[in-house]
Amino acid sequence: MKISKIFPILIAFVSMNVIAQDGPIIRKKKEQIKALKVAFITNELALTSEEATKFWPLFNAFEEKQQEIKKQKLKSYLNRVDNDSFDNLSEKDASTMLAQMESTEDELYQLKKKFLANLKGVVSPIKILKLKKAEESFNRKLLQQYRDRKLGK
Repeated sequence: MKISKIFPILIAFVSMNVIAQDGPIIRKKKEQIKALKVAFITNELALTSEEATKFWPLFNAFEEKQQEIKKQKLKSYLNRVDNDSFDNLSEKDASTMLAQMESTEDELYQLKKKFLANLKGVVSPIKILKLKKAEESFNRKLLQQYRDRKLGK
């Protein structure tokens, strides 16, 4: 059976369990989702073994660095100011936070730009475009499975 036929079933199973658990179990479920993502992308891009050997280290390093930036910087800005304290935030503090957020977004953009430049030496431009489409498709399917589970479908 092709992965595209069993993928929705696997996502449903994983997403149902991710929400219901905590701690090390969530970590395990995240790893399962990552494994599903790897399988989905590999299938969608039809990577040769040579391409895969060069592609996955680049992809994994990019994802790790991206998550690190988001976790450390973007979330810290948003955690500093919850909904109730926006009214008490000075214009100067708000401007400073906005500038920091813009800087972080630029850092993420530069990271993505470097990643794409590195990929050009590993896979064809068509596969790079397919990667973007595959990531969006995977995320959409994962979100849909979560919504379906949440709504009891």
